[in-house]
Parts: sequence; structure tokens; C-alpha cells
Amino acid sequence: MRWWRIAVIGPIDHAGIVKDLNDNADWSLRYLFMTLMSAGIAILGLLQSSPAVVIGAMLISPLMGPIIGLGFALAVFDWKEVRATMLSLALGSAVAIGITALVVLASPLQSVTSEILARTRPNLFDLLVALFSAFAGTYATIRGQGATVVGVAIATALMPPLAVVGYGLATLNGAIFGGALALFFTNFIAIALTAALMARLYGFAERLSPTQSRQQTVLIISVFVLLAVPLALSLRQIASEAFATRGLRSAVMAEFGPGARISQIETNYDADPETASVVVVTRLFRGGAQARVAAEWEERMGHPVELSLSQLVADQDLPGLEQERKALAESERRDQNEQATATALIEAVMLVTGAPEDSIVVDRERRRLDVRGLPGAGLATLALAEARLEARHPDWTIRISPPLTTRLTISFEPENAALTPGARGTLSQAIWALQRWNVKDVVLTGYVGSEGDGAQRGWKALADARAETVRAALAEAGITAMVTNDLPGPKQRAAEKETGPAPFRQVRIAVSG
Repeated sequence: MRWWRIAVIGPIDHAGIVKDLNDNADWSLRYLFMTLMSAGIAILGLLQSSPAVVIGAMLISPLMGPIIGLGFALAVFDWKEVRATMLSLALGSAVAIGITALVVLASPLQSVTSEILARTRPNLFDLLVALFSAFAGTYATIRGQGATVVGVAIATALMPPLAVVGYGLATLNGAIFGGALALFFTNFIAIALTAALMARLYGFAERLSPTQSRQQTVLIISVFVLLAVPLALSLRQIASEAFATRGLRSAVMAEFGPGARISQIETNYDADPETASVVVVTRLFRGGAQARVAAEWEERMGHPVELSLSQLVADQDLPGLEQERKALAESERRDQNEQATATALIEAVMLVTGAPEDSIVVDRERRRLDVRGLPGAGLATLALAEARLEARHPDWTIRISPPLTTRLTISFEPENAALTPGARGTLSQAIWALQRWNVKDVVLTGYVGSEGDGAQRGWKALADARAETVRAALAEAGITAMVTNDLPGPKQRAAEKETGPAPFRQVRIAVSG
């Protein structure tokens, strides 16, 4: 420790480094200009799926200054500089998200590219990359090695995730928006806290008391643990999907032998059951191969799956070749008829619901069509659209699933726990939504208004009675509910001054877990 203090920490110009960091971390016209340029380059590269252009946006990296400055400010408990760097980072992030969203809205290219998808599923490896990069970047900042900071800017990639956040905002894609925002926060927090650790290691926090040092250490470790747990679960899910894909490849190659080649493989692990589509190039057509490969893959997975297997025969010498060609032609004609019917049905669904084509999943074999509901559409609209489409196409099963973010609330009259006709309709729509989500367990929270509601029974009794009314209706639909209440408090009373008590005379339905 004595050698470290004298030989390593001693020669460092602490005051000069802190001054440079503060200058680079503050909001300025240069910082605004570089943020706009970096964000613009990043979103154009993402929309074109061009890694080279995206790397160009990483090289500018205007957000690194405020984040490392925040880490040093946290290390020395300089709360004035903490506020300044947080303000600079917040304004820069808002500008980046805003400009990228505007570019996406004005762009004719709005499809989801591989570069965009690559920044929507943060995992533990992303945290480790940010951690190691932050160590290198902070060291380079302290030692004045600018080239290393450039490399760290590429590794941590702060601007591309923010650009993807802007893309998700512009296209109203909640999954992409949330995933990219989580990746940005992972990088941002990891860099800031690692910078704080390095600042302490190099003697920038010598004025802190032992108690402050302990509190700081506990806080940093706790935040890293809180980040690591969900990211580790995400990594586990990604690894599980990779294992499933390898199992499918093995099952296909075991069926067709070493002379075959897999030309294309597409999987959907979010479907229920999981689905896959495989195109294999083989020298010999194998009848019944799809069923055998599906059975093998299902055995490896341990649960039901659905497989579509197409064989492209490169060279085949079989006596029944002509018969197979005729059968294939007949099958193609049937497929064309089915495809025409499915296309007409998709157009009808898009016309009635306004849903984009990529939100519609068609299973022609089972004559089933599933639609992911639009975030802006109400339950009544989606339920009515489903009923009308099924009436027009009775030989098809049509299911429209409302967004999982839809809030389910049942309103009541003052001093009343009985359902009005309108509330019954709302409850029926809520039950329909829960059934489309395959939800069997929910939590019901009863509310009352702070004034003119509950005077006869008392707040708790009325809130519980309302929740019990909804619970009984859900039970008839096969949905189990746990009943609780949330009685009026200071926040509700303050809100009622603006809205009145009516919005609080309700029962809220939340998915259990």
C-alpha cells in the first residue's frame, strides 16, 4: 500500500484530472452538437443494418464524458458535480432519443434489422463488457491514454442502444424500446460505478471518512448484484434457445446424414408451442422425415413443439419420381389455394383491426390465425373485431390477443359493490383479455373514494366487497383471484383534488406474479 501511494498515486495530477473531467462532462453547445451527430449516424447505421456506420457513431461517444465524470463525482461525494453530470447525461439522452425518433418517422426504412435486434436483449455478458471496458476507460482517463478511451467507446456502445430506444418510441414497439433502454442503463450504471471504484483506487477519495467509504462500497456492490441477477436470467434464456437450436440441427442431420446441408433455419421460441421452420438440401428425398425430426426434437426439448421441414432434392434417382412430382404439384396447388385464402383473411384482419402484417401469425394447417393487438386499441374494439372476423370465416379459428400492458379496471357507483350494466360489459372484456393471455391466476385490489364512498360500510368493507364481486365473476370463468385492498391515503386524497373520487371507485385486476 505504501508503494502504491508513493509510486502510483503520487505522480497523478488529481486536481488537473478532475478539472478536465468536469469540463468534458458539463452541458455545452459542443456536447449538444456531438450528441446530435452521433445519434444521427447511429440510427442511419441501424436502419441500414450497417455495422461500419454504427461503429462510426460509437467513435464519437459524447456520453462517455458525463458518465465517467459522474463516477468520479460519486467517488468523492461531490453532489454539485453529480447533479451537473446527471443533468448533462439526461439532456443528452433525451436529445439522442428525440432526434433518432424523428429520423425513423421520416425514413421509408422502418423494418427491424439485425443490428437493432442485437441491442434489445441485454444479458450478463453485456454487464461484464461494460465492467471491463469501464476499468480500461477510467485507467486511460487517469493516465491520459486517449486511444484506449476510443476503444472503450466502441466496446460499450452507449449511443446505439439509445438510438434503438428512439426507434422503439417512433414505431411504438414496447419490446424493442424496453430492451434497448435496459441495455443503455446497464452500460451507463456499470461505467459510472466502475469509474467510482477506480477513482477510489487512485486516491481521488482520500478525504472520505471510513464510514462514507463503507457506505459507498456497500452501495456499489448492491447495485452490481441487482443488475447481475436479471441479466444472468436473460443469459440463461438465450443459452437455452441456443441449446434448442443446436438440438434441432442435430436432429435434422441425424435424419439426413452427413451428405445433407441445412440451408435455412428459423425458430420462434415465444410461440406456444415453440415453432421452427427448416429447409434442408439433400440428395435423397425422405418420406416422413418431418414427423421423425419433429419427434426427435420434441424428445430433446421435453415438451411439445411444431416443425415445418422442407426438402430441396439436389440429386434423386427413385423409380417413383414421376408419381412424387405429380403429388408435389397437387400439393402445391392446394397450398396455393390455402395461401390465397390466408392472404385474403390477413387483409381482412388488417382492415378491421389496423394491425400491421408482422403482428399476424397464420397456421394454415390448423386453419388458425393469431393477432397481437395494437397498444392503442381498446378491449371492446379488439373483442368485437375478433367476433366479427370469426363470424365471417367460421372455418377458421381467429384469436386476437390484447397488449399485455392493458390495464384492467372495473368501476363502481358510490357506496355500491354491485356491477352496473356497463361494468358487467367491462368485466366481460377483462375476462376475454385474461383468457387470450392464458392467465389463470390474478390479484384483485379494491379501491374506494376518500369522500362519499364507504360511509355506510366503511372503506375496507366496501373495497373488499367490490373485489369479492369481481372475484365471483372471474371464478365462473375458471380464473382464480386473490383479493386485497388499497385504502385512501395522502397521495389519493391529493389526486382526488384534481380528478374527484370517481376514478378510485374501482377494482384493479393484475396478473399474479
